Amino acid sequence: MKISAQMSVVMAALFAVLCFGFALSGFSSLDTITEPAQLSDARGFAWFWTFLGIVALVFGALGVWIVKTHKDGEES
Repeated sequence: MKISAQMSVVMAALFAVLCFGFALSGFSSLDTITEPAQLSDARGFAWFWTFLGIVALVFGALGVWIVKTHKDGEES
């Protein structure tokens, strides 16, 4: 299955929103956790999803750059 560059940008944006949603949920639940081990795990969970969101944003930005710099008629 082939996806277009525009579709990859949309998919990256949707994935970034999903990842940042999980990260926000994780960070907002930190104040209710009292056990140190669970707090550490929850913080790691939230930072992991933040990292994935940033990676998705970088690949989305790369896709936007590719779409904007692609010349019509150029085949590769």
